[in-house]
Amino acid sequence: MTTDELKQASPRRGFLGTLATGAAALGLAAIASPFQLNAQDKKEPEKKTGGVGMPMKSSHPADIWFSKLGGTHRIVFDATQPHELMPFAWPKVFMLTNAATGSTEKECGVVVVLRHAAICYALDSNLWSKYKLGELMKAEDPATKMASTRNPFWKPGKDDFKIPGVGPVEIGINQLQEHGVMFCVCDMAMTVFSAIAADQSKMDAAEVKKEWLAGVLPGIQVVPSGVWAVGRAQERGCKYCFAG
Repeated sequence: MTTDELKQASPRRGFLGTLATGAAALGLAAIASPFQLNAQDKKEPEKKTGGVGMPMKSSHPADIWFSKLGGTHRIVFDATQPHELMPFAWPKVFMLTNAATGSTEKECGVVVVLRHAAICYALDSNLWSKYKLGELMKAEDPATKMASTRNPFWKPGKDDFKIPGVGPVEIGINQLQEHGVMFCVCDMAMTVFSAIAADQSKMDAAEVKKEWLAGVLPGIQVVPSGVWAVGRAQERGCKYCFAG
């Protein structure tokens, strides 16, 4: 598939059409390597998954990351596309309405899976500008309503997001993280989309993928795939919610 064909196809078809070739071009090692944890996240996995009592035998870093999931009221938000502000508004609504019904933040376990075209939100603004991620992923800047050249949900301004009848709301990734919301990003999607970006920029795909991994925002865990993460979250008792 040529670059022109990729531009004409929908993001979903372009993703699926280049999935196999992108993985083959970079090799299995490129897919398997980036799942390191932050130092503070390194701890032994729980022997059982919370809430469902299934044995937890994997020592994979992404599985260990899931062992941090706590709370009684557990939910996973599946973000496959930018979908304006929905991948971040829904976790905030979940937390606010649980608080309104008497459940504290510690009683809530919230996971947001950034996969397919929503992976752009896991990357720093320098990558948005350099690789025109707003155009590639069809992600608008809430302020300009144009293809974004920055990550608008990383450290936003105090009044960047307002809801009629509610007022300003804190739905930045860093703000949600402070309230215990866990974010992860699909490595398979980063493999494919970074290869597409590399082709458009006439760059080496492996080097672009390496740069993207280095640009993953603090506290966001790289997982083998988004669908893997959705499955793991549900195994740990999370109810599913489409973030669109």
